[in-house]
Amino acid sequence: MTITVTAPADLAGVVGRSATGPWSTVDQRRIDLFADATDDHQWIHVDPERAAAGPFGGTVAHGFLTLALVPALTEGLLDVGGTSAVVNYGLDKVRFLQPVRAGSRVRATTTVRSAEPSPQGWRVAADVTVEVEGADRPALVAATIALYVPAPDGA
Repeated sequence: MTITVTAPADLAGVVGRSATGPWSTVDQRRIDLFADATDDHQWIHVDPERAAAGPFGGTVAHGFLTLALVPALTEGLLDVGGTSAVVNYGLDKVRFLQPVRAGSRVRATTTVRSAEPSPQGWRVAADVTVEVEGADRPALVAATIALYVPAPDGA
């Protein structure tokens, strides 16, 4: 379910609401591409044969890959009309609670924690949880901040 408001000024009215996105598969190809992009080729990520005998029983996604998926996993969960852009403003906290094994499906739930006006627009703090299908604990929890920039008048 999507949280929808018609204008940034309406964001204060959705504090405390949550939305959950669809499942997305984290396959070995995605892990390998992330390893290439970051030059992090540790065997637990890219060597399926060696990783099978390792601590996780197979290859696992980089924690930072899971974090990097947050924008895609939360896309569209908060739909704010009357904006020209949404900018990643930062993170207050990130915790990696369990690994994401290659081939796992993940999804995110976002909960709006606060919405405050700023000179540039509206700053929205949200608690994001990335869960792994069938797992008891989430893979990641993060406190995110996004800036919703209002559309120019008449746009």
